[in-house]
Amino acid sequence: MTTIGSPRPAVETRTDTPTAVLDVVVPVYNEETDLGPCVRRLHEHLSAHFPYPFRITVADNASVDGTLGVAEALAAELPHVEVRHLSAKGRGRALRAAWSASDAPVLAYMDVDLSTDLAALLPLVAPLISGHSDLAIGTRLARTSRVVRGAKREVISRAYNLLLRGALAARFSDAQCGFKAIRADVARELLPLVQDTGWFFDTELLVLAQRAGLRIHEVPVDWVDDPDSRVDIVATALADLRGIGRLGRALLTGALPLATLRAQWGRAPLAGQPARVPVGLPGQLARFALVGVVSTVAYLVLFVATRGVLGAQPANLVALLVTAVGNTAANRRLTFGITGRRSVGRHHLQGLLAFALGLALTSGALAALHAVGTPARPVELAVLVAANLAATALRFLLLRLAMHHRRR
Repeated sequence: MTTIGSPRPAVETRTDTPTAVLDVVVPVYNEETDLGPCVRRLHEHLSAHFPYPFRITVADNASVDGTLGVAEALAAELPHVEVRHLSAKGRGRALRAAWSASDAPVLAYMDVDLSTDLAALLPLVAPLISGHSDLAIGTRLARTSRVVRGAKREVISRAYNLLLRGALAARFSDAQCGFKAIRADVARELLPLVQDTGWFFDTELLVLAQRAGLRIHEVPVDWVDDPDSRVDIVATALADLRGIGRLGRALLTGALPLATLRAQWGRAPLAGQPARVPVGLPGQLARFALVGVVSTVAYLVLFVATRGVLGAQPANLVALLVTAVGNTAANRRLTFGITGRRSVGRHHLQGLLAFALGLALTSGALAALHAVGTPARPVELAVLVAANLAATALRFLLLRLAMHHRRR
């Protein structure tokens, strides 16, 4: 078992070993036209520029054209090219099968269209070979990446990654780029936990790796969109949304053994944190501020919607109570990283205590304002925002005292 915080052992790279150091999987479905040029170009690049033994595995997942025949001809023609045929479709299914069967210590995959410049391949896998990182991804969203693609795909990609950040607290920048690598020892632990067999497979793998405390290396890539892409965007988007919901539920309920994986594989925080800065405080403040902005907007919407029917004070009570429950749940999960049902009742009681203090601040501010006269609605809202800011600062201190020890 790897000790927490200990460096990963570097991959054995002796040139006399028959075992490939890198196994590049190319998952394909009905790609008889593009497969030959792709594999020849990839093989030529690896032979000329990759300094270690390699293998290219064509994973044909239930093609109904001549793809399998093309793959077998390539394997007969080129050294270090192998074919694996699956009887069922699914990119995730193909990757799981090929990676699970491989004896290479570093596993990678790329799309058959080779949209990503192959010059990024060695920078992608080098940190895995050295033991510095556990997974590696190409990213099209880094400032130094150079990308050519249409506006629709650009918007969809950025929206999807923003959704992952909000829904699953993902910290990696590009989940969809078909250019990724993983250490085989890490894959053996993570693959049994990944349920998706389609396009959501690598997103799920990355989220689980992040939650297990593994290091994900990102490489800016040059990427040119394939105009002949056959991906059904609508069907893929719906499948991704279902995957996000399923994975989110599993994380919230604590159904995945991530604590065990973190203990075995996770990288511990560096020693010597500044004495006066609590561990994780900057990130917690940023996430708490984001939750606070959303909660404040929801509070104001509820207050304005019920103000005319209930009056100022009852509307304030209803709006504050509803948003307080949601605020506590969001901060428990996103700000302090607490999952599962353990202590959830106690945390919500502490959240209600913070709610009571916030109610006292906002109600007191409203009472003082109305004691002076009948204020205009914008003035009333401005006073409530100021009172809510004070209540928010107090809420953060109370919730951090209640929950931070659980996160650590």
